[in-house]
Amino acid sequence: MKKKYFLLILLFTLLTSCGQLNVQNSCNCELEKNALAEAKSELAKLKRLQPPTINISSKKIPQYGLLVKAQWTEIEEKLQQDQVSHAWSAWMHGCKKLININDWKIACEAAKNLSTPTNIQVVEYLHTHFDLYKAKNEDGSQKGLVTGYYQPVLNGSRTKTKKYKIPLYTPPHDLITVDLSEVYPDLKYKRLRGRVEGNKLIPYFTREEISKKDYPLQGNELLWVENSVESFFLEIQGSGVIKFEDGSTTQVGYADQNGHPYRSMGLALIRQGELKRHKVSMQSIKAWAKKNKRKLQKFLNANPSTVFFRELPQGLPGPIGALGVPISSARTVAIDRKFIPLGAPIFLSTTEPNSNISLDKLMMAQDTGGAIKGGVRADFYWGQGKVPGSKAGSMKQSGRIWVMLPKNFSFPTQN
Repeated sequence: MKKKYFLLILLFTLLTSCGQLNVQNSCNCELEKNALAEAKSELAKLKRLQPPTINISSKKIPQYGLLVKAQWTEIEEKLQQDQVSHAWSAWMHGCKKLININDWKIACEAAKNLSTPTNIQVVEYLHTHFDLYKAKNEDGSQKGLVTGYYQPVLNGSRTKTKKYKIPLYTPPHDLITVDLSEVYPDLKYKRLRGRVEGNKLIPYFTREEISKKDYPLQGNELLWVENSVESFFLEIQGSGVIKFEDGSTTQVGYADQNGHPYRSMGLALIRQGELKRHKVSMQSIKAWAKKNKRKLQKFLNANPSTVFFRELPQGLPGPIGALGVPISSARTVAIDRKFIPLGAPIFLSTTEPNSNISLDKLMMAQDTGGAIKGGVRADFYWGQGKVPGSKAGSMKQSGRIWVMLPKNFSFPTQN
């Protein structure tokens, strides 16, 4: 039995032991056996309703275990050619969080002494305070997928109207999140989400269940928008701007998720023969949706995942990333923080969307994403609006990643 299922059985045993949600101090063996039987039954339902998202390799890889020491000469020429000073404000945003972490404190304190550094000063700073590492994949390869994301702008309303009738939801009150690392340390950053029914923790409602006419999230509407496809892609991007008819705007950002894995609508369209594989992009999916309104909900429901939002404070220079700071256009990437430390400067070598034109830039790893998994995997943040959206929607490039870590960085010890 896979480790994930072992973990879930253990978790449900804890939740159902002695017929209570809270583990009791005294339970006889017979009751525990009955609880285990109930947990196994519940697990069968969970496997059917919530496909596995936790993939533990047979070869145990420690955190950041795919980074290999590299020489600055590997990227020196490209680093010199980049306008690295343009990435400095993104780095300073990150340091507001990183300065509180011992490994990053010295580098961030030194950065405070450089208010508006030149390109040469930024390169000297990196050489002085960081060592360079090359990212690789589990199979040893050094190239990986680089995609793009952006911040869409949607028309919307604070109240439901005939025009604005697609809801954006806040996290529901009955959504329960369990930090799996508390039970199984190898699953750091993994969480199980569900809801309580009786004395059982069961999977939370899927997108299909949430979208039904008598939907279960009434009262949790944050805002209303006019287009279900735009709302769907807003969830994929994780943040956006809602523009009201009086001209005012508000930013919304990721607040939580229903616990179901992300499933590609594009892949579902390919499998059903609706789109050709080589033509699938955000733009082609939107064009298909306009012509196939009756089929649309079926293919939206192919992705059981639903993202819940919150309104962000006014005046932010960009959406809030996983590091907890505003991210920067064309200088921020989302990464898999199991393999690259969140907040680290990285050097990304890839190509422009749908092009062979080189795109070599100093970036900041300040965000994460449900589909961003692997040692050499990045999601490039292009910015806000239609033009960045066009670039993000067509970006499926190959690339390499170098990671910069402070000279005093302490790698986690392998258990």
